[in-house]
Amino acid sequence: MIGVVGLAMAYVVGSFPSAYIAGRMLKGIDLRTLGSGNLGTTNVYREIGLGPAIVVLLVDAAKGALPVVVLPALLGVGFTGTNSSAWWAIAFGVAAIAGHAKPIFLLWNGGGKGVATAAGVFLALTPLPALAALAAFVAIVAFTRFVSLASMIAVLTLPALEWFDGGASPVFLASIAVALFVVWAHRTNLVRLRSGTEPRLGRPAGGTP
Repeated sequence: MIGVVGLAMAYVVGSFPSAYIAGRMLKGIDLRTLGSGNLGTTNVYREIGLGPAIVVLLVDAAKGALPVVVLPALLGVGFTGTNSSAWWAIAFGVAAIAGHAKPIFLLWNGGGKGVATAAGVFLALTPLPALAALAAFVAIVAFTRFVSLASMIAVLTLPALEWFDGGASPVFLASIAVALFVVWAHRTNLVRLRSGTEPRLGRPAGGTP
């Protein structure tokens, strides 16, 4: 029962609609109706600007990291490295990602694709593999300026990094599931990448790249 409460709490934390709030507060717009329609960092960058995008990125990552770090200790299912406790921490992280993708505060209408929140989850669980995947993301964005491509390659790289770090651990298995979800969430981006119509990362609204 305590675990169920924790999952609900993690989902609510993940549901905090940072991109939506940024659009409403700073420009009086609903980002679900502009640009990609996605409530994520890239759409904030393109429609509002670099500064708000950085804030949204950090908040979305924190939405993933905090449930993993705080809830196990708070609820007495501490992340001590054993399989059972590791699964609790992972479950809270996955619940946060689900909240980000389908936020209860927006009545499940809109959300993000889970990349930043997933990054926060894995940075909290296994920092070194997550940082390596993040480095791959940054390098691919710098080289291609396709955020969607970089996101998918980074999450698909993560399971291999997790395997080298800890073998067939609970975190490795979770990384496979999250990678599949993130790629599925980018299915329309895949179509545009194949057709050559995917927009590259350019200048933000009212600012410089």
